[in-house]
Formats: sequence, C-alpha cells, structure tokens
Amino acid sequence: MTNPQELRLLIREFGILGPFALVALQALQVVVAPVPGQVLAVVAGYLYGAWWGTFYNMLGITLGSTAAFWLSRRYGRPYVEQISHAETLMKFDDIDDNHQRLALFVMFLVPGLPDDAICFVGGLTRLPLWQLVVLAVVGRAPGFFLVNVIGEYVEAGRFDAAILLAVGLAVVTAIGYRYRERLFEAFTLR
Repeated sequence: MTNPQELRLLIREFGILGPFALVALQALQVVVAPVPGQVLAVVAGYLYGAWWGTFYNMLGITLGSTAAFWLSRRYGRPYVEQISHAETLMKFDDIDDNHQRLALFVMFLVPGLPDDAICFVGGLTRLPLWQLVVLAVVGRAPGFFLVNVIGEYVEAGRFDAAILLAVGLAVVTAIGYRYRERLFEAFTLR
C-alpha cells in the first residue's frame, strides 16, 4: 500500500485511535516494509500537522528500529543477510569500529540511503541497543519532520510550498544517493 489517499482514509477509519494505527504502521514498515516510511510521514503531516505527525512517526520509527536491532542481535548475520543487500553488509564490514557511531548517524541523517536496512546491519555491531536507537531516531528525525511539513502544507492548500520543499528534499536525496559510496568510504578502515 503506497497510495497516500488510501493510507489517509485507512488511518482516519480508526478515529481517535488513528495515531496508534500510524505508529503501528510506521513500526511495521521498518521491519517488513509494506509501506514506504516517507509516504506515511506525508499522510501524518496531512492528518495531524508537522509536529504531531513527526511525533507519531518517530514513535513508530523508534519501535520499529528497536525491533530491527533486536532481531539482528537475536538471529545474527545469517538473518540480516536474508534482509539486506550483501553489498550493504560488505561495505559496513569495512567500517572502522571507532567510527561506527558517526557512520550510523550520518547514514540515518542523509536521505537516499537504505535506513531501514541500516537498522538491521547496525544491530550486528557491538554498540549498545540504546545507542543504536538514539542514533536512528536523532538521525532520521530532521528528514521525517520535513516530510511531515509537506503533508501539512498540502492539507493547508499551500501546494507551492509543498512542491518547493518536496523538490528540495528530492535534490538532497539524489545527492545522498549519488555520493553514498563516498560516505561509506569516509568511514572505512584505512
């Protein structure tokens, strides 16, 4: 399900329990990816405004990221190899242990990188679970907030501002995707 209108209607059907449905969907998308997280963020911004939408999204991201980290720890590398691209795992293997925190934070912060997959890969590190969760939440929050703002702008009829912000985010995402190899290389063993 990737249609924002369908998602909006689905969440609205839950009435006052809509925020709980949004949190559950956002958590679920981190672990099994039935819905892109950014689509949910636009819907959340539309329904609840940028601030509350971001709050609900980040609550779901926190739960989903924690589950992904835990699943990685519980079932190990063979499990993560089934979920993540081998290329992502190999690149992460080369990251210096001293730079893992910074590398994870930057990978969560930069749009265009597979942040849900990075949750699973990050779970294979020796970093404490609470640090992984903080890195994921703090790194992902700015991007999710901006996407929620787009939803709020659409709801308010400010389509010009929504389009401008969406184009800006698309450009930043394209740059992040284009230079993702350099990001990995910046943290690898030398």
